[in-house]
Amino acid sequence: MQKIVVSVLGYDRPGIIAAASRILFERGCNLEDVTQTILQTEFVGIFIASKPDGVSIDDLRSSLEAELAPLGLSALVKPVQKAGEWTPPPSEPFVITTVGPDRPGLVAGVTEVMTRFGVNITSLKAVFRGADDPQHNVMIYEVDIPLSINQKAFRQALNGRAKELGLDISLQHRDVFETIHRV
Repeated sequence: MQKIVVSVLGYDRPGIIAAASRILFERGCNLEDVTQTILQTEFVGIFIASKPDGVSIDDLRSSLEAELAPLGLSALVKPVQKAGEWTPPPSEPFVITTVGPDRPGLVAGVTEVMTRFGVNITSLKAVFRGADDPQHNVMIYEVDIPLSINQKAFRQALNGRAKELGLDISLQHRDVFETIHRV
């Protein structure tokens, strides 16, 4: 069994997960991980699955495209990358949140600092709905911060960039963030 990644994109409507998972099931695939979200009106789903050796990636792609196209959906199928391409260093999980007025370059500006310090983003949710109310423009980054970096220098660089961009920024260990925000 080979592991594959299947991405499904298109206008959101009920039944997309059901359609994609049925197609994969009917071709002998076993779902291992699934994540999906809706950005404004667009559905984005990512499936990790094991496929039988007798089923080719091209055949899966063709089946998904043929059956999902009438729903206005696109699909991409590719093999899962082998481990070893990049090995994450020992790290701690943190949550970085920003709040402030929307403008071009916010995500690029904040993530440039993270990249410079080798911080890996594991999840990002950015919602820009505030227009004139900057409290409705929020970015939440779940990140892994390498233990080897200079934490003080990272915080200073992050705070400096946030100030340049007009953002309020918070950096909390994920355990602290989850405890504070538990409902």
